[in-house]
Amino acid sequence: MAYTLKKSLGQHFLKDENICKKIVSALKQYEFTQLLEVGPGGGALTKYLLQIPDINFKAVEVDNEKVEWLEMAYPAMKRKIIHQNFLDMDIPFEGSFVVAGNFPYNISSQILFKILEWKTQIPFVIGMFQKEVAQRIAGKPGNKVYGILSVLIQAFYNVEYLFDVPPGCFIPPPEVMSTVIKLERKTEGFIVSNEKDFLNW
Repeated sequence: MAYTLKKSLGQHFLKDENICKKIVSALKQYEFTQLLEVGPGGGALTKYLLQIPDINFKAVEVDNEKVEWLEMAYPAMKRKIIHQNFLDMDIPFEGSFVVAGNFPYNISSQILFKILEWKTQIPFVIGMFQKEVAQRIAGKPGNKVYGILSVLIQAFYNVEYLFDVPPGCFIPPPEVMSTVIKLERKTEGFIVSNEKDFLNW
């Protein structure tokens, strides 16, 4: 069985094994027992995440064709895939869990807002973004890329810029550079009088 790439879903699949290994290495710097991969696509990163021992692993994928492909290519994925749009799903675990993935670029900001909704259960995130979006997330006051996204994310998470990923690492190559960043939840929460209004700013 082969699969097709769907431009409407912003699909650019990783093909560089070294990048996948670097993402997993960044994850392994932490202790965790539950992991959610967002947008596994063709499974380039998934196959390495499945090898992390002693964790409860799930992946959320909206594309029916990719769900069928993953279950065929990686039998261990059966009963681990949530066939749904990440933006519409309920929280997938009880207790703390981490989030990782090569996030679909067309909904990457919305993914972050969903993570903020679940922030009390998500201590850290390792994610791939379009480089311009990653720069906005990590932007500092006074920098021209600093804006609303910077403020909202940095209110609750420390942001670390990990490494850039060139277009040639993907199929098909995107027209932009990509960047992997890490979000680590702050030990002291940001205090606002009305958090709902703050997040809807």
